[in-house]
Amino acid sequence: MISDDLDLRQLTADLKHMLGPGEPVGYLRGKSLMRNLLVETKGFSELEAEELIDTLELRGFLRFLGDPTERSVADAPWELSPHS
Repeated sequence: MISDDLDLRQLTADLKHMLGPGEPVGYLRGKSLMRNLLVETKGFSELEAEELIDTLELRGFLRFLGDPTERSVADAPWELSPHS
C-alpha cells in the first residue's frame, strides 16, 4: 500500500539523482534497477517498490522512450521527470 503522504515528485527526483548518466536503459532492466534502488536506499519492500515504480510510470513521472514489445527498441532509455 502506497502512503498518500509519499511525495512522488521528490521520490522521482531522488531516483534521478541516484542513477548514473544515461541510466536506466531497457524496459525490464530499467524497472528492476529503479525498484532495487528504492529497496536499498529507501527501505521499501520489493513489492512496495514495484508498485511505486508502476505508479510513477502510470502518473507520468517515469516514461520509457522505446517500445518494450519490440526487441529493436526495447533497449531504449527512460525519462525521469519529477515535474510531471
